[in-house]
Amino acid sequence: MPLFCRFMLYALCCLPILVSCSSRDRIPGYIHVRLNTNPTTLDPALIVDVTGGSLAAKLYNGLVRIGDDLKIRPDIAEHWTVSPDGRVYTFSLKRGVTFPNERPVSAGDFKYSFERVLSPSTRSPNTWVFEKILGAREFMAGGAEEVRGIRVIDDRTLSIELSRPFSPFLSLMTTAAAYVVPREEVERWGVDFSSHPAGTGPFVLETWLPNRKVQLKKRDDYFDAPAHVHGIVYRIIPEDLTAVTEFEIGNIDILTIPASEYSRYRMDKKKSDLISSLPGLNTYYIGFNCSRWPLDNPDLRRALFRGIDREKILNTFYEKRGRLAAGPVPDILRRWREPVAPSFDMQAARAYIEQERYTGITLKFYVTAEQEIIDIAEVIQAYLEKLGIRVIVRQLEWSAYKEAVNRGEPDIFYLSWWADYPDPENFLFPLFHSSNHGPAGNRTRYVNSHVDHYVERAEGSLNDRQRWRLYQMAEDAIVADLPWIFLWHKTEFVIRQPWVAKLTIYPIYSMDKGTALKFAECSATGG
Repeated sequence: MPLFCRFMLYALCCLPILVSCSSRDRIPGYIHVRLNTNPTTLDPALIVDVTGGSLAAKLYNGLVRIGDDLKIRPDIAEHWTVSPDGRVYTFSLKRGVTFPNERPVSAGDFKYSFERVLSPSTRSPNTWVFEKILGAREFMAGGAEEVRGIRVIDDRTLSIELSRPFSPFLSLMTTAAAYVVPREEVERWGVDFSSHPAGTGPFVLETWLPNRKVQLKKRDDYFDAPAHVHGIVYRIIPEDLTAVTEFEIGNIDILTIPASEYSRYRMDKKKSDLISSLPGLNTYYIGFNCSRWPLDNPDLRRALFRGIDREKILNTFYEKRGRLAAGPVPDILRRWREPVAPSFDMQAARAYIEQERYTGITLKFYVTAEQEIIDIAEVIQAYLEKLGIRVIVRQLEWSAYKEAVNRGEPDIFYLSWWADYPDPENFLFPLFHSSNHGPAGNRTRYVNSHVDHYVERAEGSLNDRQRWRLYQMAEDAIVADLPWIFLWHKTEFVIRQPWVAKLTIYPIYSMDKGTALKFAECSATGG
């Protein structure tokens, strides 16, 4: 049926706003979604960003997953046991789980996948996920041919022994780095495996045209609940205006609402009913390069922090689309009192900068080339220039931006961290432990031995109350040092077309397998 006829059929059935679009921009039965950046990789061993992680969740699976209640649930593992000392985890795998080449998944595939992440030849930034496994560091250093803590008992039984108790271990097993991959496909494609990903997920990669689109196709033999749609087309559109236009004419089915359009959509009675929202498990921040002058001085960092009215930006420019951040840990995950971040005081900030003769220094401010982020950068730039600081804003495409930040090029940079798993540790160890400088998460190159100590002790504790106390001490120390300007915890607002069924919004990107997406019942075939 021609696209126009399908729209007319829907209009008669559900009375939506009439739209028109070219059929060449749509694939029947596929949900069309906007991505604002090109994924850097679809290899789970190398993924460190939300874009790649959200796509990988549709292509791969791990031993366990995060349930709708934010608790750990079975994925490929049918069940598991934990030894009394918290060190040995034994997983029994489900039957009938296959890769796209129809080969069944075995315990040996998980051993291979985990050791691949740890192998120096992979150059994975995600080795931290597995470093607590017995023998992992020895293997990484080239002193062993295998990780002795990962043992294949039989095809359906995997044992993992940790070097010490580590409370968030099962949570780490839900991340992209812990997804299972087939050795034969990795070896077949080598460094090009990212362009030919093979997993156990509900979708397979059909097309990837860099900077244009990523197209996924439904797997009919998926071991869990299958997708309702034929596939998903991710249109890569960096410009918000272009994305909004494409949504308005019906070429995009689902759109995360840009800041510039938020009020318009909320005030439109017909569109407001199509909006879904959920407070996010994320923290948006401006990172300081703490490894070199002048931002190695915490007092200067404090002055810059105090010179920016974060609450005003959130309430006006950001239109209250989030909660003000008091520290790095999202308020939803914090089980202790809120830390006290410095208050806005432009006069005190300027006085310090003048007194210490920082007036006139130049800071390089790197951001991605997305309009909303560029707009925020300009607001931040204006505040800092009122303090007498010269700020040069440099815009980069995401891949180049990430590489530059990982190398430590900028003095300041704008980033966000979205929870990989629902544990405060995820906002502390990767981002602030001194062992994780650069790509592993600590992009500010922050060092504080007390923070390292508190986080390490918390990780090893099997007592939740003690863990929360240690996390509180770590967060308090971080807020005192201010390697970040803590901005906000963003609430996501997503709008759908009337021919798309009501959306489920997930607080963690890896929870979204894409299987809940579907067209409204009165839509002909969708698209």
